[in-house]
Amino acid sequence: MQPPKTGTSPTSTGGTVGNHEQGGSPEGYKRGLGSRQIQMIAIGGTIGTGLFLGAGTAISQAGPSLILWYAVAGLVLFFVMRALGELLTHRPVSGSFAEYAREFLGPFWGYATAWTYWIMWVTTGMAEITAAGTYMKYWFPKVEQWQTALVALVVLLFVNMISVKAFGELEFWFALIKVVAIVGMILIGLAVLVIGFGDVGKTASVTHLWQDGGVAPNGWHDSLMTLQIVLFAYLGVELIGVTAGEAEDPKKNIPRAINSLPLRFGLFYIGTLLVILSVVSWAEFHPGVSPFVAAFAKIGIPAAAGVVNFIVLTSALSSCNAGGLYSTARMLRTASVNGHAPKALSRLTGRGVPALALWVSAVTMGIGVLINALDPEHAFAYITSVSTGGAILVWSIILVTHMRYRRAVAVGRADASPYRMPGAPYTNWLALLFFAVVTVIIAWSSDTRIALYVMAVWVALLVLGWAVLRKRTVS
Repeated sequence: MQPPKTGTSPTSTGGTVGNHEQGGSPEGYKRGLGSRQIQMIAIGGTIGTGLFLGAGTAISQAGPSLILWYAVAGLVLFFVMRALGELLTHRPVSGSFAEYAREFLGPFWGYATAWTYWIMWVTTGMAEITAAGTYMKYWFPKVEQWQTALVALVVLLFVNMISVKAFGELEFWFALIKVVAIVGMILIGLAVLVIGFGDVGKTASVTHLWQDGGVAPNGWHDSLMTLQIVLFAYLGVELIGVTAGEAEDPKKNIPRAINSLPLRFGLFYIGTLLVILSVVSWAEFHPGVSPFVAAFAKIGIPAAAGVVNFIVLTSALSSCNAGGLYSTARMLRTASVNGHAPKALSRLTGRGVPALALWVSAVTMGIGVLINALDPEHAFAYITSVSTGGAILVWSIILVTHMRYRRAVAVGRADASPYRMPGAPYTNWLALLFFAVVTVIIAWSSDTRIALYVMAVWVALLVLGWAVLRKRTVS
């Protein structure tokens, strides 16, 4: 391994990036992601399995009050993304928040952020690729789950190996399917409410939001305990930051994508839940069952289960594509470039693809298919809680890094960005307080407490790994 770097990287100055924005980035990547793909990656990053499947458990526990928690979490994540957006427009790099943490917090934090983000998404990818195999059994019941999961992983790896443009195009269509599906579901739900369409046309009413036991029918304590599930649903919103080094005109396209977040959160999460919980009472939803499948079965739409299964399959593949492979490979290469991982992982192909880093992430995810099969009953809860714990750590580092960046601007050590985080540093502290509350909630529940044990072990491994790197540097 190379020794850890202690200074700024060759790309640390604001002027360097501008010279590469058309043909390539300073890190050697190709800027092959256009505005159309960036927008869809940003949209796709906010629609995942957490919404399509996890919401069923959350609804049965929180009732209509779940809508409030999605709104609160969406506001907090918007602040996180505005903070990241200010850093990205200051200096667009593919290493994103890991590189900014190294620059403004110190080498250890860059190292810790890159590896934490890598393990977070590899863990999530393990769940998603296994889920994809499960969804495929709907159409191919005689095929083993691990076989379809492996085929899906190999296909996604092949596409990512071609070029960033191929990845972006595949992710564009994945995201488009999810967007069309969500909008279609909302329109059908509105038709049920307005003109009485379907089998539940006579009973559907917005009064379901408060009359069936109240807004929080199981009490506000049980409602609050769903915040971990809510945050997991937003996992991936930060993916737009990883694309900065390969996006065309990032100083224009990235702010545009971030500014549209409130609209997307409002439509895809708040709007969807408002409609579904008005069409069907919250009491009709059960843990482990997609609320979309349940709602459309009640409406009486033919082949609803098959359609929703296809959408959820697309969502899982999208998560594996963008988070499990694309972003983990870039973070792994960032760690390598900074001397925090084997040097071979920093190599790029002629098309600007970190091939070896991609293979390492894919093989690790493949091992996860076997691990996930050992305890399928609790695997999803374990993995989502661990992933959420990692996400909270990464999002918190983004907020703290942004505050240190602002201090650097104030003393003239960094250039100011024209795209600024509103209300900083107060909004930074409010978001950090929210993440602290969610961490306490994770510790409170026996089903999710394992995440803190895993994160404690992970932090210990990070510190040990850093000590080994420092010792090699001295020797």
